[in-house]
Amino acid sequence: MTYETILLSKNNHVTTVTLNRPKKLNALNLTMAAELHEALAAEDQDDDTRVIVITGAGRGFCSGADLSPDEAPAEPRASNAPGLADATFAAVQIEKPLIAAINGVAVGGGCTMTLSCDIRIASEDARFQLPFTKLSLSAELASTFLLPRLIGMGKAQELILTSRMIDAREAGEIGLVNYVVPADQLMEKTMEIADTIAALPPKAVRLNKQALLVGRTSDIPGQLRYEELASVALRGTDDAVEAVAAFREKRDPVFTGR
Repeated sequence: MTYETILLSKNNHVTTVTLNRPKKLNALNLTMAAELHEALAAEDQDDDTRVIVITGAGRGFCSGADLSPDEAPAEPRASNAPGLADATFAAVQIEKPLIAAINGVAVGGGCTMTLSCDIRIASEDARFQLPFTKLSLSAELASTFLLPRLIGMGKAQELILTSRMIDAREAGEIGLVNYVVPADQLMEKTMEIADTIAALPPKAVRLNKQALLVGRTSDIPGQLRYEELASVALRGTDDAVEAVAAFREKRDPVFTGR
């Protein structure tokens, strides 16, 4: 399918979604929100896709909501059109691993978008900001839920209440991103991790991701029960048989997702 504001490419079970409004540093408008919502849902159902990478075209990852007069609030919105909150919820609910390759500025909704991902890899050129307080807005798009769980309440309070911009180095130090790499190595590192995950048993990847998400609001007995059920579900798969056979035969396994 052809989109207006995003690009899709696929290679070795990895689908890359590129935010494609480079002249506006990939600022989010309603069209992009709707297309992201649709693309993520479609790729989550596509058996050929095992990992999804999100990145930005040009110099920026995403500069947040597009506040230009020609985009907001004049842009019409159909009653059933997904908004930014819908796209965020879709990203959090997606079963397959999401990796953010943050190539430049990630501000507001652009920063929050990375919080919805499972792994975040930043170029040394990346910068991050949650400017809601400075703009006299409420922090939104689940940032008040996701951020403290990622970097701790103290740092989350600091970043939201001061609205200050931080660079990639500091983002790495506080755990906002997993890796910081030179700009020319960003996609190489991203694809290295994506390919590693894509080569693993897809059902095991999805269930282990889900276990971590369930654990956010679970207790130890509930989590033990979930892990037991997931283990039973995986034990009878073809990939589980292949994993054992490959180990015994001292060869690389080939997983099919069955």
